[in-house]
Amino acid sequence: MSKVSAFLKRKDIEISLKRYGIDALGAMAQGLFCSLLIGTILDTLGTQTGVELFSTVGGYAKAMSGPAMAVAIGWALKCPPLVLFSLTAVGWASNELGGAGGPLAVLVVAIIAAEVGKVVSKETPIDILVTPLVTIFTGVALAALIAPPIGYAADAVGDVIFLATELQPFLMGIVVSALVGIALTLPISSAAICQVLHLTGLAGGAAVAGCCANMVGFAVMSFRENRWGGLVSQGLGTSMLQMGNIVRNPKIWIPAIVTSMITGPIATCVFKLEMNGAPINSGMGTCGLCGPIGVWTGWLNPGAEALSAGATAIDPTWFDYLGLVLICFVLPAVICWALGLLCRKIGWIKEGDLKLN
Repeated sequence: MSKVSAFLKRKDIEISLKRYGIDALGAMAQGLFCSLLIGTILDTLGTQTGVELFSTVGGYAKAMSGPAMAVAIGWALKCPPLVLFSLTAVGWASNELGGAGGPLAVLVVAIIAAEVGKVVSKETPIDILVTPLVTIFTGVALAALIAPPIGYAADAVGDVIFLATELQPFLMGIVVSALVGIALTLPISSAAICQVLHLTGLAGGAAVAGCCANMVGFAVMSFRENRWGGLVSQGLGTSMLQMGNIVRNPKIWIPAIVTSMITGPIATCVFKLEMNGAPINSGMGTCGLCGPIGVWTGWLNPGAEALSAGATAIDPTWFDYLGLVLICFVLPAVICWALGLLCRKIGWIKEGDLKLN
């Protein structure tokens, strides 16, 4: 047993919640931000401005989300160069085969492939061949085995959201807003889920509310720890950056989830907020302002999915704009900040719990 421990230590393989649930997960969130989310922002910018270059660059960035996440995970696991570079193929296969659960598949598969690659790294005279071969073969084979079921599980989450839309608007607003907001912060793609489900209309509006509650909520709630950099990276980037901290202390998620359960029904019952733009924007929240922009474009020019569901173009009133601003920005900031302050006072959130590395 001591020999195994010594070997693992020499290979820098640390089987722990911190290494996999905090370090790897946090790095993966940054990889996702630097690919899929930035790509979607650029694509949206290109669509709105008519500058094709933005859409082209955004398309390339989105296509590389799997490799970007896998390499980020390998970096967090301190992989040798040959293992790290080999993870590009592993990440692409996992994300492609995982569908809506692509990011989660990448997390699981990349961790295993990386550690197996580290085991064989520099153990043979032909390391240049053995290490990439073992890493890539292990990762791709594992992706083929487990990524599709992970994708089916992610689709099941989407099915729950779809069924929630059959409920009364009040209950639907709570359920959809909470579930999509949670999916946005978890290492699964809320944007992909919304796209797969063609989530538009009131359900799409509730999804936007939940995403904004998590992104704006975490950004404002953690301002004292992360200042302006954290405000921008979470408010316009992704609340997934907090996943490492959530694993460490799940209670920090309570204010954002409760906020989403409040703003969701306000969106569906008070403002009748509908997302009739591209369904992917329903799961983007304030990331690059894609959620609010999607709502606005849906008012003026509904997308194909919304049109097939009976949506029509409208001339938005001041009340529509008021609802958009309140649901996407003002209410998440105020409510989540207040709930976060309460959680700090009762000791559920301690100083530093929301600090981004």
